[in-house]
Amino acid sequence: MLGLFIELGNLKKLKRTGWVLRGVPNPESIADHSFRVALITFFLADELKKRGVEINPDKAVRIALLHDIGEARITDIPQPALKYVDKSEAERKAVEDLLKTSPLPEEYYQLWLEYEEGSTLEGRLVRFADKLEMLIQALEYESAGASGLDEFWNVLENLRSSEFYGHFKDIVDGLEDMRKQKRLL
Repeated sequence: MLGLFIELGNLKKLKRTGWVLRGVPNPESIADHSFRVALITFFLADELKKRGVEINPDKAVRIALLHDIGEARITDIPQPALKYVDKSEAERKAVEDLLKTSPLPEEYYQLWLEYEEGSTLEGRLVRFADKLEMLIQALEYESAGASGLDEFWNVLENLRSSEFYGHFKDIVDGLEDMRKQKRLL
């Protein structure tokens, strides 16, 4: 497992490529992003459970912690490269290989797969949290003076068409309002 832990350290070093390509100074690492996705998932899952939705918050957080681990090996492949690379297949192979030395390789892989395929409520919640986190980060960068990030905001429609939008409409719409007003809380 030591080799796994060391390789996962790459997530702390690798910058999120979308921000790098748009010239954002000192962009977040993949680990920075994953940490906030896990925190967002933690709070949203507990809120859903409080509202009577049958969700397993612990499982959701476990999925969130695993959702980007393949990028420790394949890096954060940018959108323009996706016409040349099957990121999903590359990430699948990387995750399988990375987890083979973990204590529960098949269980962890199945959790990652739930995110990748959106096959469970918990996996889909992490996808929602992943997109939400990206927009929060975009807002922070724009508030600090970055420009040229409009394309990231197309994800708002994904969030609004999500099964979670009814529960978290105030967060999604509030984020868009903050952007229009060009302010952070």
